[in-house]
Amino acid sequence: MQKHSVSSASPLRHRYDGLTITLHWATALIVIFMFASAHIWEVLERGTPLRKGLQSVHISMGILLAVIIIGRLLWRLFTVSTGRSKQAPIAMPTLMKAVSHLTHLVLYLLLVAQIVLGFLFRWSQAEPFYFFGLFPIPDVFNFDSIMTSTFGMLHNNVAWALIIVAGVHALAALFHHYVLRDGILRRMLPGSHGRS
Repeated sequence: MQKHSVSSASPLRHRYDGLTITLHWATALIVIFMFASAHIWEVLERGTPLRKGLQSVHISMGILLAVIIIGRLLWRLFTVSTGRSKQAPIAMPTLMKAVSHLTHLVLYLLLVAQIVLGFLFRWSQAEPFYFFGLFPIPDVFNFDSIMTSTFGMLHNNVAWALIIVAGVHALAALFHHYVLRDGILRRMLPGSHGRS
């Protein structure tokens, strides 16, 4: 009976599953686009179609990011609870491992905070906004317009914090790949980069 439970246990993975990899890189690309687009339209003349169009795409991508983050959290819970995400261990100092876990936690918190602030900012403007022009996002709060500047400032500050922490995360991944050569980055690369 004991032998059967050991043999039926989920094998340790050598890379993340396809959905986790896809959602990770989709998140990274959207965050980069969101940060860049917000700074690009600042140099464009107010009221121009290009500026309005860029803002509209920015909003729609923010909504898409919210869906992706919810999906990532649900998938993470599922894979952890079923043992599907159990990775083969890679030797590293305890402090480095703790910093890695903390960085991931901070990234998730910043992503959730940024998404929430983005919605609050748009709702405080009391203007309808749409998901790629397909359907409007209902206004579930009735904020005073005086909150618009506060939400906007917080949204901007969290964006900078997010891009800085994500940058540190990326540099750490490159350090692991090129200096430590421990295979951590390959686990998140798409394609056949090792056994699953």
